[in-house]
Amino acid sequence: MHSPVRAWTKALAAAVTTATLSTSLLAGSAHAAPPSPIGSIGDDGAWTVEPVGGGHRVTLRLNKPLPVRDAVPELAADGRSLGPAEESPDGMTLTVVTPDPSVAAASSVDVAWNGEVPEATAAAAGRAAPSPAKPPAKPHGPPVPAPVDPAAPGPYAVTHDEYDLGDTAITLEGLGGRPAEIRAKVYLPEGARGRRPLVVFLHGRHSACYNPTAWTTSNTQWPCPAGQRPIASYQGYDGPADVLASQGYVVVSVSANGVNAADNPYSEDRGALARGEVVMRHLDLLADADRGVGEAKLVSLFKGRLDMGDVGLMGHSRGGEGVVKAALMNAGRAKPYGIRAVLPLAPTDFARATLPGTPMAVILPYCDGDVSNQQGQHFYDDSRYAVDADPAFRSSLMVMGADHNFFNTEWTPGVAHAPASDDWTNRNDPVCAGAAPSRLTAAEQYAVGTAYIAGFFRLVQGGEQGLLPLFDGSGGTTPSAGRAVVHTVAQAPAGGRLDVATFTSPSPSTRVSGAATAVVCAGMLDRSPQSGLPSCATALTTSQAPSWTPATYAGNVASTPVLRFSWNDPTGAVTVPLDKPDQNVSRFDALTFRAARDEKATGDVDLAVEVVDKKGASRTVRVSEVSDALTSFPGTASPLPKTWLRTVRVPLSTLTGVKPQQISEIRISGASQKGAVYLADLAFTRMDAGEARTGGLPQVSVEGATVDEGDGPGTATLRVRLSERSKAPVTVQIQTIATGAAPVVASAAQEVVIPARSLEASFQVPVAGDTAVASAPQSYQVVASVPVNATIGGGFTRLVVTDDDGS
Repeated sequence: MHSPVRAWTKALAAAVTTATLSTSLLAGSAHAAPPSPIGSIGDDGAWTVEPVGGGHRVTLRLNKPLPVRDAVPELAADGRSLGPAEESPDGMTLTVVTPDPSVAAASSVDVAWNGEVPEATAAAAGRAAPSPAKPPAKPHGPPVPAPVDPAAPGPYAVTHDEYDLGDTAITLEGLGGRPAEIRAKVYLPEGARGRRPLVVFLHGRHSACYNPTAWTTSNTQWPCPAGQRPIASYQGYDGPADVLASQGYVVVSVSANGVNAADNPYSEDRGALARGEVVMRHLDLLADADRGVGEAKLVSLFKGRLDMGDVGLMGHSRGGEGVVKAALMNAGRAKPYGIRAVLPLAPTDFARATLPGTPMAVILPYCDGDVSNQQGQHFYDDSRYAVDADPAFRSSLMVMGADHNFFNTEWTPGVAHAPASDDWTNRNDPVCAGAAPSRLTAAEQYAVGTAYIAGFFRLVQGGEQGLLPLFDGSGGTTPSAGRAVVHTVAQAPAGGRLDVATFTSPSPSTRVSGAATAVVCAGMLDRSPQSGLPSCATALTTSQAPSWTPATYAGNVASTPVLRFSWNDPTGAVTVPLDKPDQNVSRFDALTFRAARDEKATGDVDLAVEVVDKKGASRTVRVSEVSDALTSFPGTASPLPKTWLRTVRVPLSTLTGVKPQQISEIRISGASQKGAVYLADLAFTRMDAGEARTGGLPQVSVEGATVDEGDGPGTATLRVRLSERSKAPVTVQIQTIATGAAPVVASAAQEVVIPARSLEASFQVPVAGDTAVASAPQSYQVVASVPVNATIGGGFTRLVVTDDDGS
């Protein structure tokens, strides 16, 4: 079976013209620059806008250092984000180069996060008439407790220990050779015999150091300056670590303060590679220690105790992207460790690297005030159809009432040993403010994290199938999560799934009838015209649309194509036939799909799902009878409410009157007078925890180049290469980003195809040449993302354009 994503991108490639690819998708178009810079003093600091070739450079010199966050800072002109900013080493200056002509007349320049200026958002929320807080949407029907409590302690007592090889024990390629620590907290099951499964935890981007006297933090120097101490972020996950260790796992929670202090600006990717390196260096040390080799402390802890073929990784925030990177680095090794499960917790996903072939659960906190656009949803969405016959199970969970920080006690006020805060900052918000009824307390949130982190590794590594209802979209609950409401979507392994309609591309077999329209859309803000698809989420901000929010390093790459179905009366329907070989669905448990109401829909919105057999018998179920997917999430102002596609699950046992051996078609029609919804991933499924199998995939890397600029517009030729030949074509998306002194060059994201059994392919990047002497070479970031039939190896490189006009 061919990948549906590959199919639609290939079909549309011919329609993408050179003119389209040369259109800037970031904002506006190139224009004649004004003769002199403009500037002013604003609330955040002094700013200037000055002309550069093809656009403008916007610079903001801040009044005070940026807060240390996992999200990437942006600059906004007149309240509209211009995109991710380059940070100076001291965090006091932000710069964006943009082709947007409107910045020439800007009246304000401010710091923005996730597409929004915080002060403007808060002010708008304050001006809005407050509405009563709605209770969080709950899974449909009475809760069904999972047969196993994931947070229940096991039979083993737990021993805590640490190992520490110093603040400068390693140097990291991802930080340009700068040093970092090797330090970790260890959780051991006392008396557990034989080699045990290993789980490694990696925290995210928090300040590296604090002053215990002045009660201040810093994050620009490592090791910590005199009078300051390292913040022990790695010690904040005792809850899930203790549960896992009591169940017989060895848990190692590693420190990454050296990365946090240097990822701005000394990394190409905000530290993802460096964090992956930290994880891999720990795995190497642990593997040596298990064999009795290496540091005496590690040998004493781990000799003969670790199963390096049974490894799980959990990463929080930028650590979530870090453990995905570690899993990909591991897959590229000649002798990889057996990484069987990956859990990104409130993660960043700046470059949209897929992770097929590895069971994965992405946890998204609804009240995340740091990574408020919940961009980690891309890990789930991008990996769904990245390869055929994927044996992995994957899940994404929305935890209502949870913020970004409180999964880690060292990031939680009142229990942390260093300064900490609630990352949700709008104290008047009726849904997520600390006093809101629907907001979880810090202790409640920590309990949820403990249950689902421990539960995922027990399910996948431990094979405890009784935990599957917490992750498979069936609405399972657990007492250890307390009153928390957790919404879950899941994709079954390929062997347990029959894809009826992925809705990732227009299909000639799908029929639209009655007073209805059905159009495949992707992304938002008209960022991706090269895809040939219109934008989804046309009335949402980037913080409200996790599936479609633009990625920092792949801002123009199309994201998460889905079907937008709208109807004006109940005659409107979408009908999907089943091919004759697929009509026997008796081996499956349920018909499932993901759905969300269109953000512009008003009133009650409901769908009817009709299953028809080949003799004409049918059974109809309303979505409102089995799911809350078409009810709005709570919230009054951006970044709330979120539009997030939720599970609709129709058990086959309820489809009385039709023969599961003879299903001929599925009809989805309006069950309300009118409405509009997003639909994705229609399939018959039988859920299980799947297995990890990444070794059979080649890795794709993008190669840099150095070229002369020339005297006028031109192109540079670059290549992408595979680590090994693929039986199927490999596609990869390429984004080029102007940085530093480079002029603005209109360069859309583009798809590159490496033909089957080939090792490489070339592509062109526009270059702006001139006859003026330049003070420095131009430099462009070139980023590879969202591969199909491969995984990312080296996803970041540079195109350097040298000046050829000097004497």
